[in-house]
Amino acid sequence: MRVEVRRNYPVKNLTAFKIGGSAENFYLPKNEEEFLFLLERVENPIVFGSWSNVLISSQGIKGDIISTAKLDEIKFDGNKVFALGGVKGPAISRAAADAELTGFEFMSGFPGSIGGNIYMNASAQNQCISDYLTRIKVFELSTKKTFFIDKKDLELGYRKSLLQRKDYIVLFAEFELPHSDKTSVLKLIQKNLDFRREHQPNLSKPNAGSVFKNPEGTSAGKLLEEVGAKGFSFNGARVWSGHANFIVNSNKSASSEDVLELMLMMYNAVENKFGIKLHPEVKYFGVQTKREEEICNILYRN
Repeated sequence: MRVEVRRNYPVKNLTAFKIGGSAENFYLPKNEEEFLFLLERVENPIVFGSWSNVLISSQGIKGDIISTAKLDEIKFDGNKVFALGGVKGPAISRAAADAELTGFEFMSGFPGSIGGNIYMNASAQNQCISDYLTRIKVFELSTKKTFFIDKKDLELGYRKSLLQRKDYIVLFAEFELPHSDKTSVLKLIQKNLDFRREHQPNLSKPNAGSVFKNPEGTSAGKLLEEVGAKGFSFNGARVWSGHANFIVNSNKSASSEDVLELMLMMYNAVENKFGIKLHPEVKYFGVQTKREEEICNILYRN
């Protein structure tokens, strides 16, 4: 079987941050069969969906990278929804609306994929990816086996799931959604989009979403606001003026090291004032400079 592959492929423009070097081996399976073919044969692959909640090293990524961008099939059976891991949030939100099903409105503005959203148990506007999830099918890299995992066994919590401590790759997910009329669903979608436009940077300001997870009992944005983080910047990276928990690459000149330096400034400011260690929500991947290694050892040590 021949799967599309590109060598030393630049990924900068694929990422939400518009930051990143080249991927050594970049695979683009076009269906689940090709995806499984790669997973069974490639050693230690890194799988990316929408590149939306990640910071990719400006020095690039070594090894084998698999993109699920073409794995975008969605099927309906009554109120049951079956989605491959590469399906994007806006696509499934709109498809559910067309099928007069509710529960995915919050993903209308999500750049992330189904696989990534389940991995981090994504949520917004009092809705969560796991609300109507029933089970997922995964591939285990260490055993080369596929199997189903029921929702109750996924250890779901705030920005947490079993997937974060296992070598499982999401192949597809099954959901059961309540019925609703299309007009009501579309109104909720628009409400979510309006909220995101008001409270988050638009696409003209490249960003990877929330930088830090919310500590228990408070919000990272509130803590960062109180330490004056909206005035922080480092070279091409700066904290967005509209919300202190967003970093924007406003002129698309920031490097991965610039973003990490700014994250460290934010982290240190909160720890120094409140004694709280923030935990990054943005995941870092790639070849590290010496300085990046030093910063990552602080930010990602827990």
